[in-house]
Amino acid sequence: MKYEDLAKDIIENVGGKENVQSVIHCITRLRFKLKDESKANTEYLKNHDEIVTVRQSGGQYQVVIGNHVPEVYKAVSSVGGFESTGQSQQDSGEKGSLFNQFIEIISGIFQPILAVLVASGMIKGFLALFVALDVLNAESGTYAIFNAIGDGLFYFLPIFLGYTSMRKFGGSPFLGMVIASALVYPTLDPSLGGFAASEPSYMLFSGTLFESAVHLEFLGIPVILMTYAMSVIPIIIANYFAAKLENGLAKVIPNVIKTFVVPLLTMLIIIPLTFIVIGPVATWASQLLGQGTTWLYGLSPIIAGAFLGGLWLVFVMFGLHWGLVPVALNNFASQGWDPILALIFAHSFALAGAILAIWIRTRSEKIKSLSFPAFLSAIFGVTEPGMYGLALPLKRPFTYTLISSAVGGAIIGLFGTVGHEFAGLGVFQWPSFVHPEEGLNTAFMGSVIAVVVATVLAFVLTYFFGGINKQNEESVEQPTQATNAEGIQSELIESPLKGEVLELSETSDDAFASGALGKGVAIIPSEGRLVSPVNGKVSALFGTNHAIGIETEHGAELLIHIGIDTVQLNGQHFKAHVSQGDQVTKGQLLIEFNIDEIKQAGYDIVTPVVVTNSNEYQSIVQIKKGLTQIGEPILDLES
Repeated sequence: MKYEDLAKDIIENVGGKENVQSVIHCITRLRFKLKDESKANTEYLKNHDEIVTVRQSGGQYQVVIGNHVPEVYKAVSSVGGFESTGQSQQDSGEKGSLFNQFIEIISGIFQPILAVLVASGMIKGFLALFVALDVLNAESGTYAIFNAIGDGLFYFLPIFLGYTSMRKFGGSPFLGMVIASALVYPTLDPSLGGFAASEPSYMLFSGTLFESAVHLEFLGIPVILMTYAMSVIPIIIANYFAAKLENGLAKVIPNVIKTFVVPLLTMLIIIPLTFIVIGPVATWASQLLGQGTTWLYGLSPIIAGAFLGGLWLVFVMFGLHWGLVPVALNNFASQGWDPILALIFAHSFALAGAILAIWIRTRSEKIKSLSFPAFLSAIFGVTEPGMYGLALPLKRPFTYTLISSAVGGAIIGLFGTVGHEFAGLGVFQWPSFVHPEEGLNTAFMGSVIAVVVATVLAFVLTYFFGGINKQNEESVEQPTQATNAEGIQSELIESPLKGEVLELSETSDDAFASGALGKGVAIIPSEGRLVSPVNGKVSALFGTNHAIGIETEHGAELLIHIGIDTVQLNGQHFKAHVSQGDQVTKGQLLIEFNIDEIKQAGYDIVTPVVVTNSNEYQSIVQIKKGLTQIGEPILDLES
């Protein structure tokens, strides 16, 4: 880790990890909540070569790092173990749309267990293959042990998700595991008999889709027993409410009894509530979701295959594939098979075919050296090296990969190929297509045909029409030539605000006032509108919308921070009109903010405007002081 030594230094000199209640970060600094700030060695940290300064404000111990604070935060979290123990919850602030938040939550829940999830699925897939080939007897002890190895994670999946989901929602991970353990407790699992083996007392929702037998009651309330082994949705929803309840109780329970009373009350409230309401509703929703995807698949497996197969790599690029993982897992749990992951099977082989054509066709030694490991990775289902390193920079091979993958997906849909286990990608996914009873049937052969067609088609299209020539090869050989080709240029920075321009040293924040975060000016705004002072791109937009980074078309990197310590307002009184990555023009409205409300909340409204890459300029001169209008030049950057 690049910042491991710095992280160790910071933790030791804030009083050790036992003195840390929590740590988050904003756009420039680590924000600690310490049990006792007097234990921190502030002078040492202030004089540290890799630390800008230290500020103590608003109950936070702020270690100012600069633009690379996210990387330092990760190192601090890892070294201190804050993330894994639930002591810390990163406040990146970049929430985005509801859909993006959903994808971020799902990826955060499943990523920690993805490796063992894939490994377990591979064991189950190969086990089915060995039985189909008469290598193993399904009645043997050897099979039983191997099956336990592969099936253990899936059967107790709610317990694993109990840990990861509770951590993601900001609760205590082990409390999440306890909630999940109760759900899969054997005597309450209908698939294992228990209470469900007895005659039902009566029926609920008779004559409807949700008709259910009641075998037991809790304090006189009927409980609908469901099988939660291998389930996904019930524990995630239960832990969402558990984390909210736990954090709420922690604020009102006295410290002297908080340690055991908070988890006690959380368990006593959430677990019965899950058995009575959350679990049945979530299970019905899961079943409907599974039936819904099956219904859509049934409308036209060929179109579904072409759509998912053709766009899967695009989904991966934007992280959207995480939204389909829980749907696939839910299908395995609710119906024993899944079409979604089967339909995208050919994508990595299509990419491998395109890479093979590049490898043979190119005259560039560098591209040849990149091609073999990328080809091998694609065969094994790892597409990032080939996609980002070769296909995307060369453009046409990526397009042909998508086309070929769509054709492969359509063939898989035509043959009705589905997965019977959650397995890896690439060659490791093949065993999952073995039918538990029929073995290597026609559907399995469909997966073989799809791979051959997708691979050959991608190879032929790329080889003959891939545009692999010297000009395009340079985009791989020298990928940095396309950006900043002219280097940093001199330019004028206009005022993004109406108000009064001060010298940066007049701000109350030492980190800005000292110029350690970059040279610039400060502005006291008289109007709550922040516009772009340049033509460029939004390089960073903090989720609370109080700070924005812009990279200008001439290479300057600007940071505009509305107010001092306003990150603690958690986005109140700020409204962004752009998103990170947007191209912006001079005078374009970026952020609106309520000056009066911010002042009434007790925050200084002075707004630093700094050039964070100041050391790349020969001089940065303030050319305006006093009252200013939007669009008036305030800084002269000389390269």
